[in-house]
Amino acid sequence: MQNFVLDAFDRKILTILQNDATLSVSEIAERVGLSQTPCWKRIKRLEQEGVIDRRVAILNPERLGLHVTVIVAVRTSHHSDEWLQTFADGVSQIPEVVEFYRMSGDVDYLLKVVARDIADYDRIYRKLTKVAPLHDVSSSFAMQEIKSTTALPLGS
Repeated sequence: MQNFVLDAFDRKILTILQNDATLSVSEIAERVGLSQTPCWKRIKRLEQEGVIDRRVAILNPERLGLHVTVIVAVRTSHHSDEWLQTFADGVSQIPEVVEFYRMSGDVDYLLKVVARDIADYDRIYRKLTKVAPLHDVSSSFAMQEIKSTTALPLGS
């Protein structure tokens, strides 16, 4: 897939939307120095080209009682496409898994899990280990969140 070329206006629009996607087109246009119609056309083009994937509300996990963040490292001795499909489908059905990556190196998969507490994580862990045969599952509990963002670096 080819990279999409952004100009200065596109980068400004995307920076604003990454921080607050609820702003009106007129507010965004004013902030970037465009009139409404050209700004709206740029936003629509960025959506059509897939640069803007979706717009979401970012929730506060603490306010929702999700006090534990766990990084789970998974190792497996199974590497077939069929096994991966089974594992990916099963993990995707666990809503507490909020990020899921296939890795290079010593760890095969990394998952980010949110849970209410340790007992809740144990419930999630037991569900995870039933999805497919696993060689090793190692859980690391986050002590403090230092940085968390959904904003991507846009360069200059």
